Amino acid sequence: MKRTLLTCITGICVLTLCTSWGFFAHYRINRLAVFTLPKSMAGFYKANINFITEHAISADKKRYVDSTEAPHHFFDADHYGKQPFRDMPQRWIDAAAKYSSDTLKKYGTVPWAIQSNYYWLVKAFKARDTTGILISSSNLAHYLSDAHTPLHLTQNYDGQLTNQQGIHSLWESRLPELFSNSYHYNVGTARYINNPLAEAFKICSSSFKRVDTVLRTERALNRSFPTMQKYAMEQRGNRKVKVYSVAYSRAYHKLLRGMVQRQMRASILSVGSYWFSAWVDAGQPDLDRLIKTPLNDAEKQKIAKEEALYRAGKVHTGP
Repeated sequence: MKRTLLTCITGICVLTLCTSWGFFAHYRINRLAVFTLPKSMAGFYKANINFITEHAISADKKRYVDSTEAPHHFFDADHYGKQPFRDMPQRWIDAAAKYSSDTLKKYGTVPWAIQSNYYWLVKAFKARDTTGILISSSNLAHYLSDAHTPLHLTQNYDGQLTNQQGIHSLWESRLPELFSNSYHYNVGTARYINNPLAEAFKICSSSFKRVDTVLRTERALNRSFPTMQKYAMEQRGNRKVKVYSVAYSRAYHKLLRGMVQRQMRASILSVGSYWFSAWVDAGQPDLDRLIKTPLNDAEKQKIAKEEALYRAGKVHTGP
């Protein structure tokens, strides 16, 4: 289960929250996805961009109060054999008939979580329910981002089966925190998705294909990298914690050949595209009428600056 784990690294215990992308990248993905939307949607999402950003991790927080939440964040494809996406029926009723619903829940349900949250968003759009739209948008974005993280597509989600404990936070948190300010983020405009469930499985399949590279590359680096230089102590709030060193992280990031950037970019485009598609499927309601608190001039200027940077492929990093 992808829950909070106590990971021991060379004798020192580090509390690692196994959440895809880490909080930092989830915030960024949700926020930048707003800039992929057409004008008819952008005004509403920009007026609520802080809500969309702040609630990017709400789905993770649900796991502490809802015992049924955890499976929504992953899909252990390798449990289903060497060609899981050939053998797995996409419709829940067919998959449950083949493998049982208990098995599906045990090994993760993220593609179906994407589908159900998509239709909840369509329903919220049809009802002109501002709060429902924002909550469903945030949760849908989270599950989509989860599906883009390779280690959420394998039973070996933290390298625990190959003596690579800690790789989860290395790939999904440490690397984005250190290097993502240099990524190129303009992914273009949101596109319409004809089949949300089929698209969810396509995303999962693509991420699953990267699992071997994620694990194999780190194993090779670990064998060649000086042990004493692999970790460092960093100040986090009021305490010092053991983390992968900048040097080790940079070496791993380089060996991945842009994979983390590609997956973040794909997440941003998918989030915007699912939001856009749900709005279209709901009949394209007038979202401007649902804006409860319009942006003031200062807020408009700040978001305009962010969007201009996004159009240039950059990201706003200041206050």
